[in-house]
Amino acid sequence: MPPRTAGRTVWRLTSARHGGHAFDGEGARVYGGRWNHPGTAIVYCSATLSLAALEYFVHVEPALAPPSLVAIAADLPPGLEIETLEIEALPAAWRSYPAPERLRDLGTGWVRSKRTAVLQVPSSVVPHEMNVLLNPAHPDFAKIRLHDPEMFAFDPRMWKG
Repeated sequence: MPPRTAGRTVWRLTSARHGGHAFDGEGARVYGGRWNHPGTAIVYCSATLSLAALEYFVHVEPALAPPSLVAIAADLPPGLEIETLEIEALPAAWRSYPAPERLRDLGTGWVRSKRTAVLQVPSSVVPHEMNVLLNPAHPDFAKIRLHDPEMFAFDPRMWKG
């Protein structure tokens, strides 16, 4: 793995086919997600590679899993401002699936406000860990250093039924 800077590293897991444009927010813009309405570009990352893997795993149907995945690290430079949403600020049913509309409102509002390029949010999969949302429309987004994609594969035992 490449060396990381003194700042913080976040991770994104995606199909190898989409690795070249994994940080443009286009998929989230087209389809929406837990933290954004369709029409709003946002990049979903996790604070650790293991959380990125769990987040990916809970959203993929085994029969539709892509044949190859890549993990992509992104270094947030020291001094980059990071906004955080604490669990206490979220609606009571924030972990439900599908996600409450209020979460999409919060994330979309954050993107539009351009307060920060980075928003930390609790993971609905592991609430004591954080996912990291990136705003590709924020001027500070250009300061984030993307690493080359690295091949990633789940342990085959993850797929047993």
